[in-house]
Amino acid sequence: MQIYELLKKDHDVVQDLMDRLLALSDEDESHFELVEQIRDELIPHSRAEEAVFYNAIRALDADSGQIMHSYKEHMEAETLLRSLQVKEKVNLDWKKTAVKLKEALDHHIQEEETKVFALGRKMLTDEDAEKIGAAFERLKPEVREEGFVKTSLEMVKNLMPAKLSKIVELTDVKQRRH
Repeated sequence: MQIYELLKKDHDVVQDLMDRLLALSDEDESHFELVEQIRDELIPHSRAEEAVFYNAIRALDADSGQIMHSYKEHMEAETLLRSLQVKEKVNLDWKKTAVKLKEALDHHIQEEETKVFALGRKMLTDEDAEKIGAAFERLKPEVREEGFVKTSLEMVKNLMPAKLSKIVELTDVKQRRH
């Protein structure tokens, strides 16, 4: 399956979870579970997408402002998600943050499915899109197992220029050997 179809499928899942969350009353305790489900869908999706899709486009067009804009939107959404996790645990007005998160995600998804997908289709062959899709599917479960600190470091690593990212990978391999 091509990366575009896989990303669209994930987008639909997250948007459905956000709709379900916002439909709850403030007192409904199931919001805790829904926020965890949103986190478990959103973070692996974002890290895998950055690593295999965004970085493939950046490798072909290092000056792509659209890709950097998409990274920025990932960071904003994750900041809102982390804020939502804290607010709902201490019973602060979590719903306002959930509304902001939904708006940020809807905006990002709309831009990505139009502008970024168009950029990808222009730069990548169908075969490339299939390979990137397969890599995306392999990477998501690995990311899902990682904790907050590791996924945050992965975001920073994904943002690095390719040359620096390779240096970080080599350093990680050396550290694991010792």
